[in-house]
Amino acid sequence: MTADPVPATPPAHRRHDIDALRALAFLFVILYHVGMYYVADWPWHLKSPHAAEWLQWPMRILNLWRMDLVFLISGVSLGFLSRGQGTWGLLRSRGLRLMLPLAFGMAVIVPYQAYAQGVANGLVAPGFGAFLLRYLSMAQPWPKQAFDGAEFGITWNHLWYLPYLFTYTALVALTLPLWKSAAGQRLRGAFNGLRGWKLLLLPVVPLLVFTMLLASRFPATHNLVRDFHLHSLYFTMFLYGYWMGVDTGVWKELERLRRVSLALAVAVIAAFIALRTGMKSPPPGLLMDTLRMLYLWLAVATILGHGHRHLNRPWPWLRWANESVYPWYVLHQTLIIAGVTLLAPFALGPVMEPALLVALTLLGCWLLTDGLIRRTDLLRPLFGLKLRPRAAPSSAARKQDLRPEPGLRSPSPRA
Repeated sequence: MTADPVPATPPAHRRHDIDALRALAFLFVILYHVGMYYVADWPWHLKSPHAAEWLQWPMRILNLWRMDLVFLISGVSLGFLSRGQGTWGLLRSRGLRLMLPLAFGMAVIVPYQAYAQGVANGLVAPGFGAFLLRYLSMAQPWPKQAFDGAEFGITWNHLWYLPYLFTYTALVALTLPLWKSAAGQRLRGAFNGLRGWKLLLLPVVPLLVFTMLLASRFPATHNLVRDFHLHSLYFTMFLYGYWMGVDTGVWKELERLRRVSLALAVAVIAAFIALRTGMKSPPPGLLMDTLRMLYLWLAVATILGHGHRHLNRPWPWLRWANESVYPWYVLHQTLIIAGVTLLAPFALGPVMEPALLVALTLLGCWLLTDGLIRRTDLLRPLFGLKLRPRAAPSSAARKQDLRPEPGLRSPSPRA
């Protein structure tokens, strides 16, 4: 039993704020990846000659919580899904929705990113057709540093989120009896029962402990096998979302604290920036780790609280966004790379070029998703979408189907 006296969300209730936040979070992912082309001194597949140092702090402020929010929202979704499914049902449904788009994306969507990066690095010969044949065969090793993931012969690039999410989903699904046990329910109830300052501070403690123990030894790689620090953060946020799922009291409390959490988040990130830029010697590691993790949770709590307050309604665009967000995520980075390749020769400058790049990326996502993917049953599962429901036959058609075929006698009532 949950410790929160407020009853859980009824099964029929749709959490419009979670749907809206998911769509907005992935929109930020698209803008962030456009920014990666322009931010100075940060490695990415391609880099602009207009790289700007001033972008580093806005990007860093966003980067400290953007994927943590995405994984928490994914955990919330699993909390709703797991109510009606057992372990194998979850593994089967989530495996199909996550791993099929991953395999298709690695074979069809991502290769152009690797090709463009390899050509730009001077380590891959021009000619995408020849590159693709060699890439898919994985028969010959690529030169080192040809493209991100060249050492494996094939890469998932921005699609790393899918195997990470499936791994976390599988961990929860395989331990469902634990989470549904009395001990598991007490743990969930203890988290959802946090109120006031405890809700704003105590969830930071595991994040800080993991960072202190793992950050220096396991820097971020997006290598599923050895990314232990990111796993510790992302899986913890995923669990928080899974626990929060259908509970209503914790969401109401986040909504009540939304202004406090916003003020604290601004104060913490201001202190973080001041220490990073205003001191001649590096600040103490424990202090900076504490500020980073505190800001991460406060920023996420602020977004959840304001989202629950202002977005929990059936927006007209929400149904379209729910079905579009997955294909947009799969497509967007390849479209960014293609847009860069298209626009770079025109030397449009540091204002016109990024504006056009964002516009082309969004337009390409929209045209491919609404014009092709959503309309084609063969493509829908490859981009994480369910098959379209077949229209029910009309009453006239049903009557026609019930008529006996010519030359056949209707069965007698005794048959």
